Amino acid sequence: MFDSVAEAYDGQFTHTRIGAAMRAAVWARCAARFRPGFRILEMNCGTGEDAGWLANQGMQVLATDISARMIEVAHRKLDAQPQRAAVQFRRLAWEELGGLDAGPFDGMLSNFGGLNCVSDLKGAACALAGRLRPGATAILCIMGPHVPWEWLWFLARGRPAAAFRRLHRSREWAGVTIRYPSIGAATAAFAPGFRPLRVSAIGALLPPPYTEGTLRRYPRLLDTLERIERRFETRWPLPRLADHYLLELERV
Repeated sequence: MFDSVAEAYDGQFTHTRIGAAMRAAVWARCAARFRPGFRILEMNCGTGEDAGWLANQGMQVLATDISARMIEVAHRKLDAQPQRAAVQFRRLAWEELGGLDAGPFDGMLSNFGGLNCVSDLKGAACALAGRLRPGATAILCIMGPHVPWEWLWFLARGRPAAAFRRLHRSREWAGVTIRYPSIGAATAAFAPGFRPLRVSAIGALLPPPYTEGTLRRYPRLLDTLERIERRFETRWPLPRLADHYLLELERV
């Protein structure tokens, strides 16, 4: 399924006002946890936007994705950039991580919902633990189950099923099963190999990216919401009410 959206993904998300703001918040946490010279494992790398940024910060990146088309787009994007030599690409699903013949890595990133497509979080955690050195940080950006922005947006459009779709344990989307684990469930799945360090909101006050077509007409409002969210991103209850929550874990 992800092959079919690869060419359009940057236009629909990466290059939008809201998408860029959300990604910038993730990059700020990567900058706080990772250092130049680190070897970083990126799962579900998509079109390579994060891999390019990490490489530009002086890191070596193994960028992986289940979608061959996503990797093709990422190749094209980075081939023209000077940091290309610092990034290696490999087609790899989360379920295949245990067989990866690389590592140990100094850090790991999974951005924008890749883990929501994984049925066995405990298995993914165990495989990941085997690829990271003790003390390494894993940064996981996961779609949460409770999003008031989504409730209001779709209810106002007479679409209650869409408004509350995340409250179901799982749902099918274009042939993929999507799950929405709570912060507690995700943290428990990654124990005892990882201990939680920090959790923050990515899109609690800032609206979800699919609202861009309407709300881009209000740039000052979006700037204000983004600024307030970044200031209070770890404060209860924002991480629990966000489009994504950012879970930072330490490999023990």
